[in-house]
Amino acid sequence: MVLLGILGFLLLLALIFGPQLWVQHVLAQAQAERPDLAGTGAELARHLLDEADLRQVKVEETDQGDHYDPEAGVVRLTAPHFHGRSIAAVAVATHEVAHAVQHARGEPGFRRRVALIRLITPLDRIAQLVLVSMPLVFAAVRSPALLMVQLALVVVLFAGRLAVHAVTLPVELDASFRKALPVLEQGGYLKPADLPQARRVLRAAALTYVAAGLITLINALRWFRP
Repeated sequence: MVLLGILGFLLLLALIFGPQLWVQHVLAQAQAERPDLAGTGAELARHLLDEADLRQVKVEETDQGDHYDPEAGVVRLTAPHFHGRSIAAVAVATHEVAHAVQHARGEPGFRRRVALIRLITPLDRIAQLVLVSMPLVFAAVRSPALLMVQLALVVVLFAGRLAVHAVTLPVELDASFRKALPVLEQGGYLKPADLPQARRVLRAAALTYVAAGLITLINALRWFRP
């Protein structure tokens, strides 16, 4: 029974932390600079946007994670993917451009994703505010019951964010495999030998939000430890 308990615990850890570790591992493996590539991630993103007649969409560097901002109309890439000439930079840039294409086409899945994210963004801020204020509230009122209520609220709000990313995962998969991958295959931006690694990066890009949301939820649940 003890052995089964240990195996179950290890399986639970793998399910919780495995996706995030896998995403980080895949991206790290594909970060090696490739001078033979035609340009950086930013240059490829700009080229693909122009090819899609989306010249109004900008490409910017960010430290807030690779993403497409539909409100500002900007593809934002982290420094390794903005400046880098690597398979990761090429694949991630193409994935984010695919979101801009989804937006421009008014695809229903993308519209639902944007609406849901708009809904959870203020809830996420509330969760962070409650989490930060808990020590002060407890010091003021000395109520364990109130503390538990606050913790439960934080977990529910973070679980909502994870649920949104899980529900909208098809939009991420569409961006990676129905839009970005065909562009890379047909456009000759990578050699055929590089495409398997690009597929892994695109899969990691699609799962990034779900993996990060899972870690955030687990970190919140840790507060319930006795």
